[in-house]
Amino acid sequence: MLASDLGSAYAAQVKAVLLSEAPGARVVDLTHELRPHAIGEAAFVLLPAVSRTPRRAIHVVVVDPGVGGTRRSVVVGCRDGSTFVGPDNGVLVPLVRTRGGGRAFRIDPARLRARPRVGSTFDGRDVFAPAAARLATGTVPRELGPEIELSPLPGTRPRRSSTGAAGTVAHVDRFGNVVTDVPSAWVPSGPGELRVRLGHRTWRLPRRDSYEAAGRGRLLALGSSFGTVELAVAEGRAVDRLRTRVGERVGFSWEEGRPRSTRRNRK
Repeated sequence: MLASDLGSAYAAQVKAVLLSEAPGARVVDLTHELRPHAIGEAAFVLLPAVSRTPRRAIHVVVVDPGVGGTRRSVVVGCRDGSTFVGPDNGVLVPLVRTRGGGRAFRIDPARLRARPRVGSTFDGRDVFAPAAARLATGTVPRELGPEIELSPLPGTRPRRSSTGAAGTVAHVDRFGNVVTDVPSAWVPSGPGELRVRLGHRTWRLPRRDSYEAAGRGRLLALGSSFGTVELAVAEGRAVDRLRTRVGERVGFSWEEGRPRSTRRNRK
């Protein structure tokens, strides 16, 4: 299973190594269109897909702004038999957790029998792909290097109270929907109103269960397919209306018991 921010041309080189060194392996592309260098967003976007992949799959995840620097290359063997290969920059941590956790090992390039590296900017091809090929042909993770502790994912976790919740904008999808990391279950359900704070800007948005229920062109808050609160415009682009970005802090508040009845949006 391959996922990266590389785009198709660079990803082709990763697949070429895998097909050459593990010719019997089935190579599946999850995506190569992750936003470049966005470690936290990549972990968030990949989590639903990775949680549904077959047990014992080998995952190669390449979102690696620290390539060629001091960050380590790792392989993680999970309790359900899944294996992850990639940079030790936090991107693997939520993915490993969803597969039951596991043991991490620093990849020693000398144990890979790979071709000499060309430059220092493409570990996806020169380290991660050869490591995954070794795993696919019978090598176990502990044979690739010493055991280590994974580095944590940078950033803060969402938090909540009886009348509010706070988190971050975790992802902006191709439709311009603003997906937060605040779980939908933390926010009262049913028709009503949420007060939404982004930086110094505040909106009062209707809480609905579908885009259609808000009406075309209306801003709304609803539960996303990630299981978190999403801010959207029915048949429009919420990111343009809200003027926000991935990583910005977001806050939600409501009256205790349930959100207030819907009022006219303040935009």
